[in-house]
Amino acid sequence: MNQIKRNEILNIFHHYQPYPKMELVFNSDFELLVAVILSARSTDLQVNHCTKKLYKIANNPKSILELGLVGLKSYIKNIGLFNKKSSYIINLCDILINRYNSKIPKNRKLLELLPGVGRKTANIILNTVFKKNLIAVDTHVFRVCNRTKFATGKTVHIVENKLNKYVLRSFKLNFHNWIVWHGRYVCQSRKIKCNICIINQLCEFKKKL
Repeated sequence: MNQIKRNEILNIFHHYQPYPKMELVFNSDFELLVAVILSARSTDLQVNHCTKKLYKIANNPKSILELGLVGLKSYIKNIGLFNKKSSYIINLCDILINRYNSKIPKNRKLLELLPGVGRKTANIILNTVFKKNLIAVDTHVFRVCNRTKFATGKTVHIVENKLNKYVLRSFKLNFHNWIVWHGRYVCQSRKIKCNICIINQLCEFKKKL
């Protein structure tokens, strides 16, 4: 795929959804961080269902620590890997309180040192909270970019590097959310809906339906 096509695709996404939002529900930077950690191998719908109840009781590092490990588990027990995620979040809250005055660090290296925070989560936080022009590559982004030939690569890191090169600066803040929406509802893993795809004419997927 050439850069002209890529720019056309980005312009189309911008035209139809100029201000895309993620489906995770949150009202603070901390709530977003916890929600993103919980979303690993879980759907946003499942996470929102749990955090809706959790955040009414505890929605900051101090209140979640007061809730405790067992208490936290009771709210997120329907989410995959809830035991591990509960431990991550409790340790995360302790670190945020004692090292960062309950604030989320703006530095990538510091973010990735937090329990449960990998490169993808760090990119989402830096992009969404701190408005950094970074692109998070999750399963949707990886699949859609490879399938459409927007940016191909055998690893997430390769695709991320290519996207940082290909995606114009003016589109980087919204790119992740555009592709996640597209991958979740149109260019799905199994049920591909090429008939309603807004970039059908530009996509280079050879097995279009």
